[in-house]
Amino acid sequence: QVQLLESGGGLVQAGGSLRLSCAASGRIFSNSAMGWFRQAPGKEREFVAAVSWSGGSPYYTNSVKGRFTISRDNIENTVYLQMNSLKPEDTAVYYCAATEGSWDEVNYWGQGTQVTVSS
Repeated sequence: QVQLLESGGGLVQAGGSLRLSCAASGRIFSNSAMGWFRQAPGKEREFVAAVSWSGGSPYYTNSVKGRFTISRDNIENTVYLQMNSLKPEDTAVYYCAATEGSWDEVNYWGQGTQVTVSS
């Protein structure tokens, strides 16, 4: 069964850190670029960060550059999002995603994990 399972969300004060994890089934992981999206209340889902299947070429939305780091472990089939210097505006449900092509067409979504940053 195809699965993306996120973990690591929670409540943190502004300026704090969290690390999100997403465990993927091997069939997804070996063929896919992996990424993170987020959706805040009342807003559309937005792209946060992505990394290629090889782990190279990470890229980020401007609002998280310098604060968030995406990485992947191709042995553990897991992708991570290290989030530092968190701000209240980072509050959202964070979704892990995988694509075998471009990010215009996401092939798989995780169930989401809530991140809440208090001021």
